[in-house]
Amino acid sequence: MGEEHRIVGVTGYAVRPPQVRREKPRVGAFTSADIPKILALEPDLVLTFSDLQADIVAQLIREGIAVHAFNQRDISGILAMIRTLGALVGTGAKAKALAAKFEARLQSLRDMPRPNRPRVYFEEWDEPPISGIAWVSELIELAGGKDVFAHLRQEQSAKNRIIDPSDVIAAAPDVIIASWCGKKVRPERIADRPGWHTIPAVKHGRIAEIKSPLILQPGPAALGDGLDAILDILWGDAAEKEASA
Repeated sequence: MGEEHRIVGVTGYAVRPPQVRREKPRVGAFTSADIPKILALEPDLVLTFSDLQADIVAQLIREGIAVHAFNQRDISGILAMIRTLGALVGTGAKAKALAAKFEARLQSLRDMPRPNRPRVYFEEWDEPPISGIAWVSELIELAGGKDVFAHLRQEQSAKNRIIDPSDVIAAAPDVIIASWCGKKVRPERIADRPGWHTIPAVKHGRIAEIKSPLILQPGPAALGDGLDAILDILWGDAAEKEASA
């Protein structure tokens, strides 16, 4: 929305745009925060995300800080978050325009004919395997794939989306996409899991990583760079550029 100059602090997970790590002080991680450091910045508003930050929210409220806690979990929630944020900071028109731009692109992808719908297994964590996170599941389908664990997208808690490795074998995905928050994906380790050599994605070497800041944060990154990455994995650069046009 062009209001980055108003940001006084970020978490260590803020990596885009690239200059954020040079220009903005880091005041916490995801489930922990340096409360005195935040207070020293004298923020008018603190934005948080998910129930995992509830303790941070409580501490800030006790210190008299205004807090808005977001908890978006699907694409419609991301778009609503953008509009809400714009209203909170007085840039409602910019926020509506940004959300509308995303909506137009998403609709163009819905309308795009595809020669087939490859079956996709998305792994958001490896030990234990977790899948089915809602906004990623939706993005996979918008990109022309078929999420093999789409039925899990209604489960908000990660513990309810733990799967048995044998279920992936049975699902026989054509493509495996992994994004492990905080650590690098090792495709060779995925391929070497017992019995996984029979999976089409493994047999054809279609195992790919998307960096977690691009896809596991339910915001503009996921709707932009994250979606681009899925399109590239499924269809290649040409289809990606066509979809982005």
